[in-house]
Amino acid sequence: MNPALETLMLPFAAGEVPVPKSALFLGAEPHPDLKSWPLLTGWQPQKPLADAWDKAGFERAGETHSAWPLVLLLPGKSKEETLVLFAKAHDLLEMGGTLVVAMPNTAGAGRFEKELAAAAGGVTTFSKNKCRVFRATKTSSWNAGTLTAWRALGEPRKIGGTEWTTRAGIFSPDHIDPGSAFLVEHLPANLKGIAADLGAGWGFLSKALLETSPDLKAVHLFEADAQALDCARTNLAGSSVEAFFHWHDVATGLPGKYEVVVVNPPFHTGQNINISLGCRFLRSAADALRIGGKLFIVANRQLPYEAELDRLGLVWRKVAENAAYKLLFADKRR
Repeated sequence: MNPALETLMLPFAAGEVPVPKSALFLGAEPHPDLKSWPLLTGWQPQKPLADAWDKAGFERAGETHSAWPLVLLLPGKSKEETLVLFAKAHDLLEMGGTLVVAMPNTAGAGRFEKELAAAAGGVTTFSKNKCRVFRATKTSSWNAGTLTAWRALGEPRKIGGTEWTTRAGIFSPDHIDPGSAFLVEHLPANLKGIAADLGAGWGFLSKALLETSPDLKAVHLFEADAQALDCARTNLAGSSVEAFFHWHDVATGLPGKYEVVVVNPPFHTGQNINISLGCRFLRSAADALRIGGKLFIVANRQLPYEAELDRLGLVWRKVAENAAYKLLFADKRR
């Protein structure tokens, strides 16, 4: 279990914070102790974690507008996203309500505790499990200027010098990912059929497919981060080829079959390297390819995906590499 989640529950297990009649959990993850809470609603933009929350039988909301007596928060790994969530939690609390946050020390828990304390006028804190749990009460004395600045960090933004829309907390919000750009430089033109973009993010590879292969029938974007997928909808608006947007965990497999698949496989789970995640993406891609279909992969040079392509029975070749990335193009022939 997530150590930060275990740490988040400590003030309630110790009776330091009473369990209210209702509570909101931002960044929700299931915990056995939460089963006894009277009314708990979770918000979780990451599909694998949202699925785990749903499977545990908890209520989940896409957007939240109520005033809550308690907000729990497990932030993501982005500094800006964490500050945005502090402001979001404040705005969703009723006056006198309590915000309880837990973070790993390696994610900067001490720094963020100080940020929240400066805005709220003080916090109560406790450390365990190499994590920190800290809490603050909503009062009229919270620093309005700080809250305004934090809210602004969550607004949609443009990558400098481009028309790409992104937002805090998603992958590569301030620049075009160099690996994806390297793949686009070598993508063949005039591809046919139906394409899929796995881990589509804010839509960079999908838009490149639409621009270089206008005869494609459709492009399907699969992305686990709902906020990134919202940006992709903006970035692909007005495309002449139909685009379909799927909030989906690619590692669990794909619906449908495709003639073209592009992928920049993720290889981190949270802050930890997880090569098996990228391999699961490749397995999903291979299963979804039609016979004769083509798979276009960009990956960090050190990642051992060639062996996985061999295990999957794909015919592959290394098309190009630079100091950081390699391109592996594969065909499904049987």
